[in-house]
Amino acid sequence: MVVNRDVSDLNCRRFPLGGLWTNGYLFFDDEGSAFFVDPGGDVEEVLEYMKQRRLTLKAVLLTHGHLDHIAGIEKFVPMVKGEIYISPEDAPLLRHPPEEMQRVLGMECSGVDAFKTVTEGDVFSIGKLKIKVMATPGHTQGSVCYLISRGEKNILASGDTLFAQSVGRTDLPGGDYGTLLTSLGKLAALPDDLPVFPGHGPDTTIGQERRSNPFWP
Repeated sequence: MVVNRDVSDLNCRRFPLGGLWTNGYLFFDDEGSAFFVDPGGDVEEVLEYMKQRRLTLKAVLLTHGHLDHIAGIEKFVPMVKGEIYISPEDAPLLRHPPEEMQRVLGMECSGVDAFKTVTEGDVFSIGKLKIKVMATPGHTQGSVCYLISRGEKNILASGDTLFAQSVGRTDLPGGDYGTLLTSLGKLAALPDDLPVFPGHGPDTTIGQERRSNPFWP
């Protein structure tokens, strides 16, 4: 499903991946430079789409380190050569995915050693797209959102921090509800018309969540 809210020159395709149908997002510019956010399961469909569109994968961005957001990363590793981004707090989950969680979810992931860490306020570019990191802990200690833009067009990839009319659970190791509410307060400063692409479920906007999300600060 293409989830492009009239964001010209900022193309995005959503791929529900893995047993939990985690939303993975392929962003690409008009010159074919691409990056992927949260490969949570087998990525063969993504690889085929990139081949058809003649896209070159430059990087992988991870909103956090839970297995259902990283399980498909191994096939991307040879393509991006260490251009994998995650917060330092969640980096251990990427390096050594918990075996118990692999058994529970029926997923296998051997982990990744070559990656880069990102923190609050980091800004970098991939092709013609600019990415700004927003630290939004609560679902995990190192959860982040990515504000992705080209010119005046912007999209927020929110991972499991913010869903349509809900938020990420905080009862797993590293989760904290009070911290998550503080992170939502940071997102509340964003404009109402900003599209939000979450880690699970349908896309939304900041304004829609301000009006209807029962967890909104």
